[in-house]
Amino acid sequence: MLTITEIFHSIQGESTYAGAPCVFVRLTGCDLRCAWCDTPYAFSEGREAAVDEVVATVASFGCPLVEITGGEPLLQDDVYPLMAALLSRGMTVLLETGGQLSVDRVPAGVVKILDVKCPGSGESARNHWPNLDRLQPADQVKFVILDRADYEFARHVVMRHEIASRCAAVLFSPVHGALDPAELAAWILADRLPVRLQLQVHKLIWGAHARGV
Repeated sequence: MLTITEIFHSIQGESTYAGAPCVFVRLTGCDLRCAWCDTPYAFSEGREAAVDEVVATVASFGCPLVEITGGEPLLQDDVYPLMAALLSRGMTVLLETGGQLSVDRVPAGVVKILDVKCPGSGESARNHWPNLDRLQPADQVKFVILDRADYEFARHVVMRHEIASRCAAVLFSPVHGALDPAELAAWILADRLPVRLQLQVHKLIWGAHARGV
């Protein structure tokens, strides 16, 4: 059984899949409390559902792209058979994970979107660094950046671990409403970093507080 906060069909707002129609499966529960978290309702809201029920609901939208997110989806053991079942139906499966738990059990074929927590999140001590050694060519690594200190932390990690050569994309995402994207863009350009500036498209379309989008 899984505990599900919500399942909805929307436009993907992040990663290199931004702009594409996508079904989101938001699992309940998280063991982090990031300072800028925009989905605190996923900490505890939710209902129980069997894996087969979730797969059927996802399939009903007729959309080939699905993202498993949270909360922290890897806290629930049945997320692994869920991902395997979605892959078996020929879907492109994205997993958004906070990066504090090992991704070694994630099925091959799942595109991992792995967060690396910066100091401004208040959770940077929880980063599970061995995950960087488990990156596959299709995976993506995301840094949510609050300020210049976060940027310098992220820049150091990207260069020290040569992340850009180990995955499909490195994403630098400014905290919505806290860091001017133009300022982050200027820093990236000045340092000639091999990263992408990511804006949260869903927030630009529907606003920062809309749910189910």
